[in-house]
Amino acid sequence: MKNDPVSLIDQTPMGKAQIGVVLLCILLNALDGFDVLSIAFASPGIAEEFTINRAVLGVVLAMELIGMCVGSVILGNLADNLGRRPVILGCLVVMALGMYFAGGAQSVNELSFHRFYTGLGIGGMLATTNAMVAEFSNLKHRSLCVMLMAGGYPLGVVIGGSVASGLLVHDTWRAIFEFGAIATVAFLPVVWFFLPESVAYHTIKRGKDSLVKINACLKQMGKEGVDSLPDVTDKAKTSIFELFKPARLRITIVLTIAYFMHIMTLYFLLKWTPKIVVDMGYSASSAGGVLVWANVGMLTGSILFGLLSSRIATRKLMSFALVMSSVMIYIFGKGYSELAQLSMVAGITGFFINGGVVGLYALLAEYYPDNLRASGTGFSIGVGRGGAALSPIAAGVLFTAGYGLSVVALFMAFGSVFAAIALIFLKARSHQEKVTL
Repeated sequence: MKNDPVSLIDQTPMGKAQIGVVLLCILLNALDGFDVLSIAFASPGIAEEFTINRAVLGVVLAMELIGMCVGSVILGNLADNLGRRPVILGCLVVMALGMYFAGGAQSVNELSFHRFYTGLGIGGMLATTNAMVAEFSNLKHRSLCVMLMAGGYPLGVVIGGSVASGLLVHDTWRAIFEFGAIATVAFLPVVWFFLPESVAYHTIKRGKDSLVKINACLKQMGKEGVDSLPDVTDKAKTSIFELFKPARLRITIVLTIAYFMHIMTLYFLLKWTPKIVVDMGYSASSAGGVLVWANVGMLTGSILFGLLSSRIATRKLMSFALVMSSVMIYIFGKGYSELAQLSMVAGITGFFINGGVVGLYALLAEYYPDNLRASGTGFSIGVGRGGAALSPIAAGVLFTAGYGLSVVALFMAFGSVFAAIALIFLKARSHQEKVTL
């Protein structure tokens, strides 16, 4: 460990600087959460202004998710090659521009285009912050930190959703995107001054000044510097094709399928809840309130499942969460005449669904090595987000075909069931040991 800065971080207690990086990444993920769900809060107003049916609205709702598929894969791999910090800054710029121009869109096609490239930035951010948190956390608290980071997503929806509901009382859906653009721009100076590059990235890339940068970062963390870096026979490969070598193929396939299927169930809840509530006769601001309660449940689930991960194997926790997710989506689809009842059911549903999501993020951080962590996470999230993109479209088609909420919800619940089945094929990591500090 003397000349291995990565092992030094793994085996020693986390300092204030490391906790600060984790907190900042939680806030960045919260920003992602609001940016993604802003279209859901705005969907009733968009459908009314542009006079579109549910099938067309489903496509509009999916556009940033399609962008996230592409952004996660491409920018995740870019983060392994160019660094985590520059990719995060670039993603913020793309997201800010996308939110700003979406607020001024004059047609469905224009709005869809702006949501697509906003999704590019969001996808890259998700993959890169996951890697950043894993690499600034020690082994003892890594799963907890990654789950808390993923929990930033519903936190952003809760805070942003409350703001959005307030905006919709006095303004149009466009104000939601304008607020998102301002919030995104505000993060640029924060990241520039307070988010350092990952020590693991510098250790892998081995530039001429890597040792200096590593020791500077270690000093910020309150740790002793290293005299030299550990010897390596071959430079660690960061190509995305490494994910498909025999040693990692099973991991890549299983985690990608699990993420794809479960995210279908999640995004049915997130994308369609506001429109479902409005169609029940409630106002757009009331619909936003139900979605906020769903995300309160999601936030609570990420925290509780994160704390339990230090005592119970992540895979076992995920299996339970995924099964309960399918059960709760089915119950959610029964429909409720009282808004309070619907909010409560949405909250419980969000609790289990996000417990599964944050656990999958923890498994991605656990199973991929430092040199492929952003690429592996990006690929699984990117391809998996195909499920997110497919979800609102599939639900929209089913609704348009005349199927009721109960049938559509039952169909969408099977995503979490298939995800739980996929995890059965994920082998336990026999070399992983619990670390007591």
